[in-house]
Amino acid sequence: MNKIWSGHLKGGLNKAAESFNSSIYFDSKMYKEDILGSIAHVKMLSKTAIIPKESSEKIVTSLLSILEDLENKVIEIDYSAEDIHSFIEALLIERIGEEGKMLHTARSRNDQVALDTRLYTKNKLIGLKQLILELIDVIVKKAEEYRDVIMPGYTHLQRAQPILFSHYILSYAFMLERDYKRIEDTLKRLNSSPLGSAALAGTTYPIDREYTSSLLGFSSYSLNSIDGVSDRDFAIESLSTLSIISMHLSRLAEELILYSSWEFRFIKISEAFSTGSSIMPQKRNADIAELIRGKTGRVYGDLISLLVTLKGLPLAYNKDMQEDKEALFDGLDTVEATLFCMKEMLKEIAINKENMEKAAETGYINATDLADYLTKKGLPFRDSYRLIGEIVSYAEENKLTLSSIPLSKYIAFSSLFEEDLYSEIDIRACVEKRRSAGGTGRENVEKQIKYLKEFISKNEG
Repeated sequence: MNKIWSGHLKGGLNKAAESFNSSIYFDSKMYKEDILGSIAHVKMLSKTAIIPKESSEKIVTSLLSILEDLENKVIEIDYSAEDIHSFIEALLIERIGEEGKMLHTARSRNDQVALDTRLYTKNKLIGLKQLILELIDVIVKKAEEYRDVIMPGYTHLQRAQPILFSHYILSYAFMLERDYKRIEDTLKRLNSSPLGSAALAGTTYPIDREYTSSLLGFSSYSLNSIDGVSDRDFAIESLSTLSIISMHLSRLAEELILYSSWEFRFIKISEAFSTGSSIMPQKRNADIAELIRGKTGRVYGDLISLLVTLKGLPLAYNKDMQEDKEALFDGLDTVEATLFCMKEMLKEIAINKENMEKAAETGYINATDLADYLTKKGLPFRDSYRLIGEIVSYAEENKLTLSSIPLSKYIAFSSLFEEDLYSEIDIRACVEKRRSAGGTGRENVEKQIKYLKEFISKNEG
């Protein structure tokens, strides 16, 4: 296939260099965006009388036919082509002849590539928004199903205070809500069309950039043609957002792995998302959760790769920028897959209420409530903290829980203790007393569920 830039350069590329230069193996993902961008461009060429209306209509009809054939696998992409743009243009010329050559009037491959990449990224991010909503919905349903189950809350991976499982799992829904809003913010800045910037300086033709922007669903177009073709901030910002999403999914995956282990046995991951061992028949490995955790490093690598690629590039377009797509597309595909797998895995996770609540009864996680009890009786908190530390040491030495220490022993520590201390350190009471806004009390959990349901409803469809 002849190269579109071969007019001045007579010699062919070295075979290894040609393969090295080719981008069609990854930019072929954008065939739909390339065709839709070309249709908008050629409609504008007709509207502004740059090319005849009849030629424009012929080109549009043929491009739609090519799109249909590609979608239905009637034709296959020719991977000997340099890129998807030249492949589609060559196919168009093959089908309608000389009029197909009008397509590239008033356009460079630079603004064409920038446009296709933005359109592709935009569509993928919109899809990720929907997946995030679906995952939040699964989390909310899981919180409702197990809303009254008590578990230990941890700091430093040490049992700290009793919390509701529903409160715990909803914390991830709020992380995902922020992720959703980050995508929305990214889309606002991405939603500017570079089409019409041409190679870097604009064009002498009387093009209508507002028209093409509108046809393609953009809210604006780039006001500086150099920036239009050289900007990849949208790709970096997308990968940054994807990295944060991956981090949240990785943290959740890590806890699913821990809590499904024999040492915790708080949850059970479905066999549909577990694998066995090649030699140990008793094993149930949380491989899908582990892969979600592992793929986070891959998405981080995509972000760093693009940042390093762009950091020293002079304006405007450079071939280095071809490297944006593999990193960007990989990040988008990876996060799409991990969101989907996490959503499906969480649907089938079973909660072991007995083990969670048994763990909450041990580890002296009601010690803070005992200190608060003394503080309410008038003892300064720092003195209460020190005294309760001594009581916990006594309980550990004598293999007692705080609830099983006799009142007489409590009174020996402080005359402020009375019979009502036992109701104050009851684990369920410890949870319900945390009524401060955002706390783990049942009333607050219900507010969180209501808020998240409204968020889902507002953004559905």
